[in-house]
Amino acid sequence: MTADRPVGEPVDGWKPPPLPDGVTLAGRYARLETLDADRHAALLFRAFDQHDWVWDYMPMGPFASAAQFHRWIREITARNDLLFYAIYDNDSAAYGGFAAFLRMKPETGSIEVGYIALSPTLQKTRAATDAIYLMMDWAFRAGYRRLEWKCDVLNAGSRRAAQRFGFSFEGVFVQATLVKGRNRDTAWFAVIDKDWPALSQAFEFWLAESNFTCDRQQKEALGDLTRFVRRADDPDLAGVR
Repeated sequence: MTADRPVGEPVDGWKPPPLPDGVTLAGRYARLETLDADRHAALLFRAFDQHDWVWDYMPMGPFASAAQFHRWIREITARNDLLFYAIYDNDSAAYGGFAAFLRMKPETGSIEVGYIALSPTLQKTRAATDAIYLMMDWAFRAGYRRLEWKCDVLNAGSRRAAQRFGFSFEGVFVQATLVKGRNRDTAWFAVIDKDWPALSQAFEFWLAESNFTCDRQQKEALGDLTRFVRRADDPDLAGVR
């Protein structure tokens, strides 16, 4: 290396982490189980039924029948490049959504959380936040260096969620792909391993029972706790809580 040709810092002592193995992840308010068509499809279809807007920015859906939804879950969970979890809400004692690990690259220490679909009953709950925390925590405990979050740039809800969870905005890939025959510009967010110790503490504080009133309303907002850790914010959003 010379002064006019800099190179990246060496990564000493790091070893490629394992791929997710599908072990159940249990938290305070959520439990994540490997998604299984026979166990979960009917229950999840019921949670999503009559809420077709959930699928607006997803590459799949809406589903016309429980059988169609069951078939899609059976096919997607057969792939070896994805690992889907069904999300169980301990407070409501019901399955309310799913999420997945994808673009898993242990050789470089990168992994993405995506395919996140939350029914109306699961959205804005403690369990929804706990579910994402459990996946983030698993990734960094396993040894990943980078956890990614990507979404349609028009999906303001997903962009807000990424920031609330502590993901830093990294930019927009214009005309990145096509989804359901429409153009998609993709917003990129990421958390890196250096961010995680402080973010983990923010999650632990937010998830503590003491942070909630008797009717489960938060006292401190997670977005307020994570904004000091985020390396860059989405310039089109403000007041993330």
